Order: sequence, then C-alpha cells, then structure tokens
Amino acid sequence: MGGSIHPVILSGGAGTRLWPLSRAMYPKQLLALASDRSMLQDTVGRVTGLEFAAPTVICNEDHRFIIAEQLRDMSVEGRIVLEPAGRNTAPAVAVAALLVAEGDPDGLILVLPSDHVIADTPAFHAAVATAAKAARGGSLVTFGITPTRPETGYGYIKRGGALAGVDGCYHVDSFVEKPDRDTAQAYLDGGAHVWNSGMFLFPVKGFLDELARLEPETLERCRESVAGLHEDLDFLRLAEAPFLAIKGNSVDYAVMERTEKAAVVPADMGWNDVGAWSALWDIGQQDAAGNVLQGDVTQIDCRNAYIRSERPLVAAVGVEDMVIVATDDVVLVVPKDRAQDVKAVVDTLKAEDRSEPDLHTRVYRPWGHYEGIDADNRYQVKQIEVKPGSKLSLQMHHHRAEHWIIVQGTARVTRGEETMLLHENQSTYIPLGVTHSLENPGKIPLRLIEVQSGEYLGEDDIVRFEDRYGRAGTSR
Repeated sequence: MGGSIHPVILSGGAGTRLWPLSRAMYPKQLLALASDRSMLQDTVGRVTGLEFAAPTVICNEDHRFIIAEQLRDMSVEGRIVLEPAGRNTAPAVAVAALLVAEGDPDGLILVLPSDHVIADTPAFHAAVATAAKAARGGSLVTFGITPTRPETGYGYIKRGGALAGVDGCYHVDSFVEKPDRDTAQAYLDGGAHVWNSGMFLFPVKGFLDELARLEPETLERCRESVAGLHEDLDFLRLAEAPFLAIKGNSVDYAVMERTEKAAVVPADMGWNDVGAWSALWDIGQQDAAGNVLQGDVTQIDCRNAYIRSERPLVAAVGVEDMVIVATDDVVLVVPKDRAQDVKAVVDTLKAEDRSEPDLHTRVYRPWGHYEGIDADNRYQVKQIEVKPGSKLSLQMHHHRAEHWIIVQGTARVTRGEETMLLHENQSTYIPLGVTHSLENPGKIPLRLIEVQSGEYLGEDDIVRFEDRYGRAGTSR
C-alpha cells in the first residue's frame, strides 16, 4: 500500500554498559531485560499491526541467525539487512530508505533503535500518528521525550514554534549537546527542551533528497551498496566495497542538525534507553527497601540495590545503592552512581585480550547453542544443544579429536563414510582429521556432551565442506 509506515529497526549496538550480560556476540537488544521477550522483540511488537508495513532490521553478520530466530518466534516476516561493517546510523537509514523507495516511493520510514524501553505503547502510537501527519507534509520528524529530571547524559532538542496544521508537532529550534547539571535543570524548569530519543519518522523521498544535498557521497556509496546486494538465505547482504568506503556519521549530524525541515513531536511514553544497569533499577519492580532482585538472590538489610543472578546464588548483606550482576563466568560489583563506568571495565578487558567482553560461556549458532563446562591444557568439555530438524556443518578439524555422549534425544552422526543413529546414553568418537557431521532428526532438542582433546582447541580450527546456513569455507 502506497504511503505506508515502514519500521526500520537498528540493531547494531554492543551495549557495553550492560556487561557482563550484554556482550559483543549477544548484546542487550537480544536479551530479555525489561520483559519476557528480548528488547528487539519488544520493539518489533510495538510496530506490528495493520498500520505498519513489515519491518526492516539492520544488523551485522554476527547476530543474523539470532535475529532471524527471534523474528520467527514472533511469526514476523521482514527484511534482515546485513551491514558489512558499522558506519553509524546515517548510512543504515539511507540503505533502508533506498530499499523502501523501490516498492513504496511515497512511504514513510519509522526509525527505531532496537534497545529502548517504551512502557506506554498507546502513547507511542499516538506520537507516531502525529509525526506521520507532519512527515506526509514534508517534515523530517524526531521524537522528543518529555524530561523528568535534569539528565546530563542525553542530548536535548529545543522546541520552536508550532508546525502549521499538525497539533502536537513543532519546528526544531536547535539541537543541544549533553549539558552540565545546572543547564539541564534550567532546561527542565523552562519547559522548551525535550530529550533527543534517537527515533525518527521520515518521508522516504524527503530524507533521500536532504541526504543528497547534505551528504551526497554517503548517499552515492549507499546506492552502490544497495545496487550490489544479494540474498543469502533469510538475509540481504549489501555490497561490501562501497559500504566500507563510507565515512560513518549519525542521522543527527548528517541531516537533522543541518536541515530546515526538522520537526519534533514531544511525547511522554515511558521511554528509557537502558544505557546502564542503573536504568534497569529505575524501571524494575522495587521491593519495600528499594531493591530490584532477579534470579537466585538472597539479601539481608540491603537498600536501593540492583542484584541479578543468571545462575549462581548471590547472597548480599548490608549492600546499599549498589549493582551486583552475576553470570556463570563473571561477577560485576559497582556503585549504582558509577554504572556508566562499566564500559571502562570492558575496554580494560579488551586491552588484555580476554574473551569475556565478546563471548558468553553459552554461544549461539543457527542450529542451537553450545556451552563451555570445563577446560584445561589439551582438553575442553562442552554441552551442545541442537534444535529439532537442525544440522551442524559437514566439517573436520586439524588439531583435535572429539568424543560425543548423547544425554537427550536422537543424533544422526556422519563419521567419514558411515552414518549412524545414536540415542540417549550412547556415544561415538571422532578422530582427528575425520570428516563428520551431527543432525537432530527428532522432535525434541538433542543434547550431548562433547569432550575435545588435542594440541589446539580454538573455534577457528574448523574446515566446513557443506553447510545449510551458508557458512561453508568459514570458521564462523
């Protein structure tokens, strides 16, 4: 339908301030932090309905199978576009606009980060409806959040005069960088400033015309990248060379702060960008002492604390205004007012070339996941789960042998020239250098214990010969 609202969901962030739960290979937008669904799924759910077209998700290659699975879990069909590398939001939005323009040149694109919480969905929809009226009149619209405190961590937008013919929408007077506390308090008291949410509603043609005027080289490289895209399973892969030639820039800097067509819709929709653990304390269900507790947690005399366990028992006594987050391999302890400094921990660990900033002990693959149990010199032990109907690639290893012990379900094992069915409590041995594959032909998850032994046990010691997920010839 011409002139539809096309959601464009940006899912390229790493969410380092929510480490150790959010990690590069499984960042915060893919986690269930504010509800029973992931933040990406919550975002998609807000824009699923007759008034919206199918979504376009922009993401990177590492997250593609997880995102596809999360959309399938919602029975949502949409485009998943893979960026060859991160180039900030302006190129991502330009690519989406070009794709939408091919089928709906009069359409609107609703640009949404995938990692925001919006508690009041009806208020969000009302703001979108107001913004759509302005966008159909040619405005490039951003959403401003009514401030509730003198926040120094957000950019602000100063509201100008009312936009003619659209109640609740205003011209943008100016964009303001993150202010100091006194300035932020003045903005709060004055009532003319709103938080910059990073959400936008653009007419496709109007946005592309302004980008062509303001950043012509960026638009041209995006056109070349879209012209050279190809389908790969459920994904659209952009042409790599022109995209990598783009100088990254945000939509704000590339267009919104330079255009005369900027408009803003102020809204109070229970918005939170969940930029740190303290934000999850803000929006969490607090007990009588102000504590937010999740997972296996026991506390005595704690106040205003955020304590979360993903696996081990966490026992806290007399903790006040603290964040404690425990995964199976990391424990984070930080004062709540220094929650933003978690990024510095991640940077330090990266400088030490540690794996914890990037990987959980559970690593997701298109066929399921594996989880490290134990490791030492020349051996490691994993628990592997294969989804029904899924199959690992036909592969071999140069430096390790593997023992597989089935603990649940049925496995179809290819080992060299032979194929066998293995059931619970049965096992097999894969010698070093032997071609092998593993498939779950059953109706329930297949679980097995894998014991690897050899001189080198890295994940890059994989030679793939066949793979239904398009990874043949790679180690990913």
